[in-house]
Amino acid sequence: MSKKILFICGSLNQTSMMHQISQHLEGYDCFFTPYYGDGYIKFLVDKGYLKFSILNGTFKWNTEKYLNQHNLKIDSRGMNNNYDLVYTCADLIIPKNIRNKKVILVQEGMTDPENLMFYLVKYLKLTRWLASTSVMGISNLYTLFCVASNGYKDFFIRKGVKAEKIIVTGIPNFDNLQQFAKSDFPHKNFVLVATSDARETYKIENRKKLIKNCVKIANGRQLIFKLHPNENIERATKEINRFAPGALIYSSGNINYMIANCDALITRFSSTVYVGIFFGKEVYSYYDINELKKLLPIQNNGTSAQNIAKVGKHLIDFPNATLGEIHSALEIKQN
Repeated sequence: MSKKILFICGSLNQTSMMHQISQHLEGYDCFFTPYYGDGYIKFLVDKGYLKFSILNGTFKWNTEKYLNQHNLKIDSRGMNNNYDLVYTCADLIIPKNIRNKKVILVQEGMTDPENLMFYLVKYLKLTRWLASTSVMGISNLYTLFCVASNGYKDFFIRKGVKAEKIIVTGIPNFDNLQQFAKSDFPHKNFVLVATSDARETYKIENRKKLIKNCVKIANGRQLIFKLHPNENIERATKEINRFAPGALIYSSGNINYMIANCDALITRFSSTVYVGIFFGKEVYSYYDINELKKLLPIQNNGTSAQNIAKVGKHLIDFPNATLGEIHSALEIKQN
């Protein structure tokens, strides 16, 4: 019988990454599920709460829509099969039914900054999801962690991830940025603002201050705002029209092509900053740009999904293999 693999999805970006990995696992029986939790987390979701997270609301609906559109086999909460391997997009929650499985954690992109909650979770052992993605990886409740670059390997080790669990594979959606160089986006020589869904996910953001700062940076150049897919479009549009009259607003479209054509990119915590850095744009971010350059995902011509699939195959075939043996066996190129 075919070995069974479960893919635990999340946002659309995470879901598409999982789908790409599965496409390199021919001969295996692959199933998908939206992100899920146990106990009081499940209780809250069942009662209609946590709609700001990947557990429920828009994120979950979009994941289910994507899985159905691509005719992928769905096993909600992974309850209907005994799995030989599990891929997950986050370790903020590790459901009980996968804790005795081989689990591969896959980095999505940039993580949230290390604020007070990060240290409370890390040192007082509070529930990890309270600190959001700033604590990604530190659970160590997985077999291997596939990360974007050697810079990120060092970054996660500093946070507390066990070095022997990390393997640098690159990450899908950020490993072939050159493909966006030929852009048909109609505008050029503008300042692009990639907004966030901070307020929708109950984080603090002074949008008025942000917009005014963007106007200052633009200094007369055309401003274009690309709204986050999870944002309240009506509210964001009103704010931009009020504090940055004349700015163009896009609520849809591939932002990577927009970045390829812009002169400058403004963002806070978005992984799109790496696209701007790759193309040598004038970049503004919450993070230090020189540090971000060290973290830039490796460019391997779009082979990260294949690399991550190879890791999974090796774990299934050789469950006791060491990280060194996996590296040697897979010959993953890390440019």
